[in-house]
Amino acid sequence: MADAAVEFRPQPGPQEQFLSSAADICIYGGAAYGGKTFALLLEGARFSGDADFGGVIFRRTSPQITAEGGLWDTAEKIYPLLGAEPYGQKQWRFPSGAKLSFSHLQHEKDKFSWQGAQLPLIGLDELTHFTEGQFWYLVSRNRDPSGTVKPYIRATTNPDPDSWVATLIEWWIDQDTGYAIPERSGVIRYVARINDQLEWADTAADLIARHPGCQPLSLTFVASSYKDNPLGLAADPGYMARLSNLPKVEAERLKNGNWLIRAAAGDYFRESDFQFIYATELPARRLRARFWDRAATLPSEANPDPDWTAGVLLSLDPDSGMIYIEHVDRFRGRPGTVQARIRLRAEEDGHPTAVGLFRDPGQAGIADVDHLIRLLAGYRTIVVPETTSKETKAGPLSSYAAGAGPGQGKVGIVRGPWNAALIAELENFPKGRHDDQVDGAAGAFNWLATQLGAVDYRYLPVPLPRFGARPAPGAFLGAPRRAAATTVRPARRGVY
Repeated sequence: MADAAVEFRPQPGPQEQFLSSAADICIYGGAAYGGKTFALLLEGARFSGDADFGGVIFRRTSPQITAEGGLWDTAEKIYPLLGAEPYGQKQWRFPSGAKLSFSHLQHEKDKFSWQGAQLPLIGLDELTHFTEGQFWYLVSRNRDPSGTVKPYIRATTNPDPDSWVATLIEWWIDQDTGYAIPERSGVIRYVARINDQLEWADTAADLIARHPGCQPLSLTFVASSYKDNPLGLAADPGYMARLSNLPKVEAERLKNGNWLIRAAAGDYFRESDFQFIYATELPARRLRARFWDRAATLPSEANPDPDWTAGVLLSLDPDSGMIYIEHVDRFRGRPGTVQARIRLRAEEDGHPTAVGLFRDPGQAGIADVDHLIRLLAGYRTIVVPETTSKETKAGPLSSYAAGAGPGQGKVGIVRGPWNAALIAELENFPKGRHDDQVDGAAGAFNWLATQLGAVDYRYLPVPLPRFGARPAPGAFLGAPRRAAATTVRPARRGVY
């Protein structure tokens, strides 16, 4: 029996409009779940029959390419049906010899590694994650040495009111409401950089008449939302519930595509969201993790109120789904003091308690975390890269505490002298001066929630390590890692 023919085509509406745009630069999105990743990958296969074709699709960091359900996973569902095979490091080769690569630009300087490159297609997934300098430098690499393909750039994005992208596409956005203007979606305008300023016009001729000798580029923005992706909604009908249960600001951005909304104090946490209990009321069996948001600066005349180091201990009751904030260790100290305190708290918390560390991008961040892992030998250590905004990281905890989704207000706080500082910081997030305790609590929650299954780990802001399969409610949540041969003082070894 002959193999059935496979045909890929965009969904009618914005996805089709994006893939049929004649603009040099087309930016697609403005809300979550509009079929952006599929559209970008489909664009990458447009010239798969041209042996001379080579394109690159970028994400800001390498882990974002291979994250669960991301670019690489989706490509594996599409490109093999077109005869393509994975080759080398994150590259696909089609039967014709055409190539499509996935790459990253984690640091600003990484753009220079593409000096001399000639890329007929440049794709940028989540454009707001890239810097303006990276984007315009890649524009200079957009060319086709074979002359068979008119060079073009395609990008996807979600709203970020403080990004350079919001300024770039402001003509397509209602500056009173923050929503895309439907009549302007897909309309092409022309832009040229004059005296280091972007100048715009409705036609290339108008721009050249005003600035003789300039070479305009055509640019457009195509707005989309979950309503434009019926196939995706049919495949994952629960996704809209997850979007709806985000905090107000994130829901406005990701569900409704609002480019202007900004968070205000009280939008994420309120004291009334939490249940206050005594330590004696904690369940006997629970999974625990203390996540650290680290700082290493002492107060000075020049900086009298620096960041704090905060280690926030959370626990999960697998029977009830309750999350408990058991303790916060918040202090200021030099690097040596911070490292010693983290080790001491690990000993006091006991070996069953996971120790979470955030890793800053760059070699210095990697070396710093590697040193701490060696210091914590024998303890379960979780390392989470800092690749997302603090608001996005805190969103799942905010929803769980406020009663949205499966949490239903199931976050308790153990009474202690540290409560007042924690509540003040939570209620002022993200506009407050400090967010160290929020970061620690959010990191611990995001890991614990994946163990329970209360939050779908595919939709967390960053992929997190998981220990074993997701347990059923009431199941024993794994065994502690065997301790190294060293003298420790676990204060609550039996608590798990």
